[in-house]
Amino acid sequence: MRLSRRATSIGPGRDEFLYFPLQLFLVMSVYMAEFKLRYGDMKWYVRRVVEASSIEEARELARRYAEAMTRGEVLWELSYVIEADRPLMLGAEELKKLGI
Repeated sequence: MRLSRRATSIGPGRDEFLYFPLQLFLVMSVYMAEFKLRYGDMKWYVRRVVEASSIEEARELARRYAEAMTRGEVLWELSYVIEADRPLMLGAEELKKLGI
């Protein structure tokens, strides 16, 4: 879904104000998908941020992504998808939780 960020002006002169199209305010949740990559006897994990309207949609997008990324000898496997408020962000809040 493409969200329009273009504001439209309404009103003359000083009383002019901006409004944004309704689709800008549709809520898209953020999810984090973890993938296991395999190459021969080696394996490692990577994470990707997924924007979707539901966890089911996020899983489907992540599954399709893994299928598309599996090329050659590197195999991508979807491990899990979770809802994330602040995925891959390191800030004061995270350090406070760790007691630092």
